[in-house]
Amino acid sequence: MLQETTNAAAAGANNAEALQQMSFGHMIQNFDLVAWIVFITLVVMSAMSVYWMIFNVVRNMRLRRTSDRVISTFWETPNAQDAIRYMEEQPRSEPFSKIALDAAQAASHHQRHEGSRLVESLNRSEFVDRALRQAVTRESARLESGMTLLASVGATAPFVGLLGTVWGIYHALIRIGMSGDASMQAVAGPVGEALIMTAIGLFVAIPAVLAYNFFVRINRNTYNKFDTFAHDLHDFFATGARVGEVPVKR
Repeated sequence: MLQETTNAAAAGANNAEALQQMSFGHMIQNFDLVAWIVFITLVVMSAMSVYWMIFNVVRNMRLRRTSDRVISTFWETPNAQDAIRYMEEQPRSEPFSKIALDAAQAASHHQRHEGSRLVESLNRSEFVDRALRQAVTRESARLESGMTLLASVGATAPFVGLLGTVWGIYHALIRIGMSGDASMQAVAGPVGEALIMTAIGLFVAIPAVLAYNFFVRINRNTYNKFDTFAHDLHDFFATGARVGEVPVKR
């Protein structure tokens, strides 16, 4: 009976020691080159994705706060020159003002070159439309900043973590082969490394995927506002009025 109690106590102590080998701190202390590469890669991927998440959140909050004001001020300003001057005062990161300025510059450029080959090849409507398309494409591309990285992190981080998982299992098999001991104490360290690497990979990937889907939806709404504003600008600079308004001489 005493012997059985002693054996049970020893087994419990061994299991406790084995569980300690599965901790994050023990894993860091026993990293080899491959494990360090995998771990640092995941940390860098996480840091970059967090940076772009914060960047896009701040940018979209600022854009949501200013876009309606910029658009409404442009249309509510009676004098076109004052409206353009207001657009010029907006920050460089404000996209709607830049779209409006490109349309105004295109219309002004076309007007200055009346009678030239430029006017013969493209009328004002076509010239303004081309400038607006380029402006919308440019501003839409700017909204994509960081999206490719978030998609890449979401798609690849689980596999990077899986590489760490495979490497940890490989270490466990090496230990079993060298010692002939398949006990928990013998393989706890490598198995713990494998499980933690899997968890880190998922921890990095899941927020990136959720953030990507979230920003895609927000950007889609912004693209629609770009298109609507661009159509109104085209009507205004091509005819002198928005749809539903009486054209005026400019």
